[in-house]
Amino acid sequence: MKKTDLVQHIPLLKEAVSIDQIDKGYSRDGKWVVTMSSGEKYVLRFTDQAQYDKVKTQIELLAQLRIHGVRCADPVEIGVLEEGKQVYYILSFVEGQEAKETMSQLTEEEQYAIGISAGQDLRNMHTYPAPSHIEPWEDRVIKKHHRYLAAYRESGISIEGDEKIAQFIAKHIDIVKGRPNQFQHDDFHLGNIIIQNTRYAGVIDFNNFDWGDPIHDFYKVALFSRETSVAFSAGQINGYFDGDIPADFWLLYSVYVAMSIFSSIMWVIKFDPGQMDEMIERLENVLKDHDYFNQMEPHWYAQIAR
Repeated sequence: MKKTDLVQHIPLLKEAVSIDQIDKGYSRDGKWVVTMSSGEKYVLRFTDQAQYDKVKTQIELLAQLRIHGVRCADPVEIGVLEEGKQVYYILSFVEGQEAKETMSQLTEEEQYAIGISAGQDLRNMHTYPAPSHIEPWEDRVIKKHHRYLAAYRESGISIEGDEKIAQFIAKHIDIVKGRPNQFQHDDFHLGNIIIQNTRYAGVIDFNNFDWGDPIHDFYKVALFSRETSVAFSAGQINGYFDGDIPADFWLLYSVYVAMSIFSSIMWVIKFDPGQMDEMIERLENVLKDHDYFNQMEPHWYAQIAR
């Protein structure tokens, strides 16, 4: 959509001095950064009109999460562009830089401190309960795992130790039963965390939000954050639990990380096949971190988090 069309259909944009498209991430949404004459910035996103209900729910959730103390964007406006059959929504802009891009410039102590703050923010998110109509977490996560495992076995892709991983999950899968049904960000990693002046500024991109066990939100520590910053990753875990990690955490964490081995392969096949070699290398590193799940607490945590 042209900038002139945007301004014509969305009155708030009449005071904009620049509207710059964001060309990052895997989302199919159109994304723009809008700078107003006052200097204030917003994020403008577009998605298919069929997603209206989910977007509306996300907007309502963001408002609630801010009440719960979460440092996230403030929802500003939602609307429909009838001609293009699109939903648009406007959020406040979380000032700062993407942590993944700038973390290497910080000291290990600064990285750890950002992790502590991120973990505390994640804990705030998880205080928000799932609506009563949401199915129990155990039913959904077990079905999903079996579906991904079956698809993986038919995919022709093979990771060393894959059947051992599947056996590990089968042996311990009952641990997910009776787990809490709470808000999940479901994409909480350094690519969606913003830092400003060496401090945690907030988290973005709630488009994949879900409901279920809060511990499930940690599996992307293993997949993504750990490879960029071990200090941040350890800080996130310690900050979340205020240094008092529950006895069942590492087994739950390991089961969810093990499940992600198969779901990650299927995600790459569907969305980005060119990244398969990179993903397999990443997953092999995860398996080494856990000695193919002979060890629940990953090696990297033991090295830094004491």
